[in-house]
Amino acid sequence: MKSYLIGVDLGGTNIKAAIFDEEFKAIQELSIPTEASAGSAHVLARIREAVHLLTVGTNITLDLVKGMGIGIPGLLDPVAGISIFSPNFPDWDHVPIIDEMKRYYDFPIYIDNDVRVNLYGEWQHGAGRGYANLILITLGTGLGSGMVSDGKVIYGTSYSAGEIGHMNMYRSGRPCKCGSSGCLGRYVSAVGMVNTLKEKLVEGGNSIIEKWTEGQHERITALMISEAYDRDDALAIEVMRETGEMLGFGLANVINMFNPELIIVGGGMAAAGDRLLNTVRDTVQQHALSLSSSRCSIVQAELGSQAGTLGAASFAWKKMNEKSNV
Repeated sequence: MKSYLIGVDLGGTNIKAAIFDEEFKAIQELSIPTEASAGSAHVLARIREAVHLLTVGTNITLDLVKGMGIGIPGLLDPVAGISIFSPNFPDWDHVPIIDEMKRYYDFPIYIDNDVRVNLYGEWQHGAGRGYANLILITLGTGLGSGMVSDGKVIYGTSYSAGEIGHMNMYRSGRPCKCGSSGCLGRYVSAVGMVNTLKEKLVEGGNSIIEKWTEGQHERITALMISEAYDRDDALAIEVMRETGEMLGFGLANVINMFNPELIIVGGGMAAAGDRLLNTVRDTVQQHALSLSSSRCSIVQAELGSQAGTLGAASFAWKKMNEKSNV
């Protein structure tokens, strides 16, 4: 009899969920609105709704589901199964995710940070297959990251290791929600790059993007910067270069410290591709230790939006096997 795994990627806007067979082939995938403003109890009910839709849509009964993994943004305790704090989620403080879910399901359930489950996806099934020392960074609203060292995911004392996005790049700089300022993620992210362009426009810079948005700076997106770059827009090229240099300096520090063999760049901003990464690679080559940087490749993620659900299912499978071997 076949068995199945469910992977859930909880986002502030949408919940992505998928059901996989034993070979991690997706049987069905879906996305439903999170409705985060309604509070934690409602969000958990929405996750259960996603699971219900998956099982009904595939005629796979719950007794055939062997486990479920859930990726959750923010700070959490994966051992206790508690989400401690999640940005952009009202009424979300020390939410006992696993205990609440166990009221409805008999199969084992595991939670981890959303970036780490993306890391599991790329490590087990994507660009990181076969590597023992690698780092995943995701560039979106902010800069998230997860690390594998000598074949093991790094968690740290409070399960918050690898916060590359909060590496301080300036003594004083853009304020960050973490309470500090000058954090790498405030500059190297989709929002950060857009803010850099806006600052340069206010200072008198010129860009075709002004025409596209009719001078309404709130309409500027990271995708527009890539499109303007392709049209040889001087300001867009300058902003992309500065963003790539900043990320390159940050990754040079990371390479010197952790000596990875691979850095995977994912998230929506990764679509900029070599427009961004060529500068990143050049900066790393110039500023990281040559012995370490010569052994480290910087590549784009392979799995795209499926990394979260596939990684969550892979994480659950790994935890289940660990328990069975105790």
